[in-house]
Amino acid sequence: MLTKIKFAPGIDKQDTSVGAEGRWVDSDNVRFRYGLPEKVGGWQSLLTDTIVGVARKQHAFVDTDGNRYVAIGTDKFLLLYFEGQLFDITPLATAITGATFTFNGTTTVTLTTSSDHGINVGDIIRLSSTTLPGSTTGVTTATFDNTNFQVLSVPSSTTLTIQAATAGSASSGGSVTITPYEVVGPAAQSYGYGFGIGNYGGTITGVSQTTLNGALLADTAGTGGSGTAITVVSTTGFPSAGTILIDNELITYTSTNATNFLGITRGTNGTATAGTSNGQAHSDGSVTQNATEFTGFGSAVQASTVTLEPGLWSLSNFGEVLVATIANGKTFTWNAGAANPTGNRAATNTSGFETTNNPTATRVTLISPTTRHLIHFGTEETIGNPSTQDDMFIRFSVDEDINNYTPEATNTAGTQRLQDGTKIMGALVAKENILVWTDNALYAMKFVGAPFTFGFEQVGTNCGLIGKNAAIEIDGVAYWMGNNGFFSFDGTVNTLPCSVEDYVYDDIDTTKGQQICAGINNLFTEVIWWYPTASATFNDRYVVYNYGQDNAGLPMGNWYTATNVNSIRTTWIDSLVYPKPYATAFNSSNTGTFPVIQGETGLGQTVFFEHEIGTDQINPDGSTTALTSFIESFSFSLQKDQSEVFLAMRRFLPNFKVLTGNNQITISVKDFPADPSSATTLSPFTITSSTTKVDTRARGRYANIKIENTGAGESWRFGTFQVDLQPDGRRG
Repeated sequence: MLTKIKFAPGIDKQDTSVGAEGRWVDSDNVRFRYGLPEKVGGWQSLLTDTIVGVARKQHAFVDTDGNRYVAIGTDKFLLLYFEGQLFDITPLATAITGATFTFNGTTTVTLTTSSDHGINVGDIIRLSSTTLPGSTTGVTTATFDNTNFQVLSVPSSTTLTIQAATAGSASSGGSVTITPYEVVGPAAQSYGYGFGIGNYGGTITGVSQTTLNGALLADTAGTGGSGTAITVVSTTGFPSAGTILIDNELITYTSTNATNFLGITRGTNGTATAGTSNGQAHSDGSVTQNATEFTGFGSAVQASTVTLEPGLWSLSNFGEVLVATIANGKTFTWNAGAANPTGNRAATNTSGFETTNNPTATRVTLISPTTRHLIHFGTEETIGNPSTQDDMFIRFSVDEDINNYTPEATNTAGTQRLQDGTKIMGALVAKENILVWTDNALYAMKFVGAPFTFGFEQVGTNCGLIGKNAAIEIDGVAYWMGNNGFFSFDGTVNTLPCSVEDYVYDDIDTTKGQQICAGINNLFTEVIWWYPTASATFNDRYVVYNYGQDNAGLPMGNWYTATNVNSIRTTWIDSLVYPKPYATAFNSSNTGTFPVIQGETGLGQTVFFEHEIGTDQINPDGSTTALTSFIESFSFSLQKDQSEVFLAMRRFLPNFKVLTGNNQITISVKDFPADPSSATTLSPFTITSSTTKVDTRARGRYANIKIENTGAGESWRFGTFQVDLQPDGRRG
C-alpha cells in the first residue's frame, strides 16, 4: 500500500512529538518555498580582502550620478565599498604633535607625548611627519609615516607602545605626529562592574574615567597633603558620590566639584598598601576610573546596571551625503559629491554638511526622509556636554540644516523626552511614521508642523526592542525582537506567535542584545535575526520568520532556525540598491587584511558576502566551502486508523522538486514516538535525480525522516514523502 506522508511548512519546537505530528522539528540552512523545504542559496565573497574587526552596520546608497556605495561600520572603522574595493573613511580625532620615540633594540617602540594623550590599549593610531633619532638604525621614516598601528600598552597618560615591522637600535628622541582614530567601541557586549572597563564613549556609571592632576601620596588622605580631596583633570561623567579606582586602589568619595573628588576615604575594600594606612602612591596622570559598582574580591556580585555596549553605528543619508554616528559618540558626514570622494574621510567639518554643532553623545540617529531633519535619540540635554546625555531624550535639527539645533519661533528644531522605559533602543523609518523603541515601549513619531514639528504617540507597551539593530521594516510593516518575544507593527502592535519561541528564548543571551542583527530577504519574504546564545561571545544562531508563505492554517507562523557556523552574520542589507543581499560574517580567530594595521592583534576578521549565489560558500581566496543543510521531521504514525497494528516498510519513493548532486535520506522507525530505545535507524540512503525507489526492511508503528546534503555543489527542494507499507501484525 503506497502512502503519502505530508508535512506542514515551518519548524515546530513548541509542541510534543505527538501533538506536532505532521510537522518538521529541526533544520539547518533550509527555507520553505511554496510550502516545501529547500536548501538555501549559497554566497560568495565580494573581496579578496577581509575586514579588520567585527562589522555592526551596513548601509547602501546611491549618489546623484548613479554610483552605488555600501558604508560598513565596524567596532574600529568606517569603511566604504565602491566598485569592488574598500576605502577607509574612518574619522580621525585631534592630532598630537611633537611626540618622541624610544627604541630599545626590539620591535616594541614607546611614544611619549608632552601632555595626556587620552589613548587606550587597543586603539588605532596613525603616524605622520616622522623624524627619527639620529643614532637609530634598523628602521626608516617609511616604517612609521602614514602607517596605522594598534596600541599595545599605555604605561602612563603620556606614554604608549606600538609594534614596528622591524627593530630599531636603542635610542630616544626624534619627533612624530600621532593622529588617533575616533574610538568606536568593543567588539562584544558585556556587563561590567567598573574595574577594567574602558571608556568607549558615553557617560554610563562604571565607564567614565579621567586622570590625576598632580601626584597622590601614600601618606596622606588626599593630594599633596591636603587630606580632603583628590584633584583630577575633570569629574565630568562621574556620579556625585561613589568610588574611584586608581591603579589597584579603591577610594570612596562623598561629593565632587569640577576637578576634585571630595570627602575621600582611601584604601577601601582592603586595597591599602601594606604598611600604610591611607593607600598607595600614584603618579601624576594616573588613570582614575569610575568604580562605583565595583565588587571587591570575596564579595557577592550584585546584578549590574552597567552595560558595556559594543561598538555600533547609525548610518543614513542626507541626499548623497552619508551621515554616520558612533553610538554614544559624535556624528560625522561624508560627501559622495565631493571631488575625489573616496580619498576623503568622514568628518564633522565636511564642507557644506558640517556637524560641528551636533550633540557629542547620542545613542541613535537617522534622517527623516520627508522633512530632512537629522534626529538624535538618547542624546545630550546640553549639546557638547556628554555628561548630560539622557537615554530618553530626543533632539532634532532644523529641516534641511543638519548643523542647526537652536529652536526658534521661525524654525523647526526642537526636543522631546519619552517616558515609558529607561533608554531608547532604536529607531527606523516606516511607511507613515518614524518608529522609536525604548526598552519597554514603541512610539510613533510623526511630522505635525508648527509649532511642535513632531508629534509622539505611544502605540505599544511591554514590547521594547532588545537591541538597536533587532528591528526591520518591509512594505509598511515593522518586525522586531523583544526581550521575551517577537512583534510586528502595521498600525497596531501585534505579538507574533512563534513555533520556535522557547528554543530561541531559553538559550539567548539577552545581555548581548545590541549584537543582534535583523535583516530582510525580500526575494524569499524572510525576516532573519542572528543572535548570540548564552555560551557564545558573538552571534551563533539565526531564526527566520517567513511573512509571505502560507502555513497550512497553523497558528504559530512559518518559522525556521539554523546553527551552521558558516551561516552566521553580523550585518545584512536587502537586495534594493544591489540585486542580491549583502552580509558580513565574523571570525574572532582570524586576522583581517584591510585596513592594514601594524601590530594588530585580537581584532578578528570580517568577510563581506553576496548572498543567493550558487549552492556553496566561495571564500576570499577563491576556495569553496560546502554548504550543508538538513531538515528532520517529528515522528509520524504509519497507520492512522489502526494504531495497534505494526507495519512493515518495504520501500520508499523519494520525491524532489529540485535535486542537484546527491542527497541523503535517513529513516528511523520505532514502536512509540517518544521512545528512542525502540528505534531502528535505516542509515542514510544516497539519493540522486535518477533514484526512483529505495528498498527497505523495517517494522514499527511510527517513523521520522531526515533529509540532508553534505557535499559541495548540491541543492534540493523536497516534495512529498511516499512509503510502501504492509500490515505486519498486532502488538502482543
